[in-house]
Amino acid sequence: MELEQHIIKIAEELERNSENAQRQRYLKSYLEELLKYQKNNPDALEVPTSLELYCQLNPSEPECRIYDD
Repeated sequence: MELEQHIIKIAEELERNSENAQRQRYLKSYLEELLKYQKNNPDALEVPTSLELYCQLNPSEPECRIYDD
């Protein structure tokens, strides 16, 4: 699925899912992360993994460090 389509799908679900507050908070947070990712990676077409999103927002975390051998 393309990133743009995924963002639209999440936004639509956020609008429809007004009864479940926990799901709404999750979708809102996820949508914000996706939009930040899209802004920082304008050429990206694929939906990023959870780790890619996390590392985009937290590059200094141990999980995100890349070591050269």
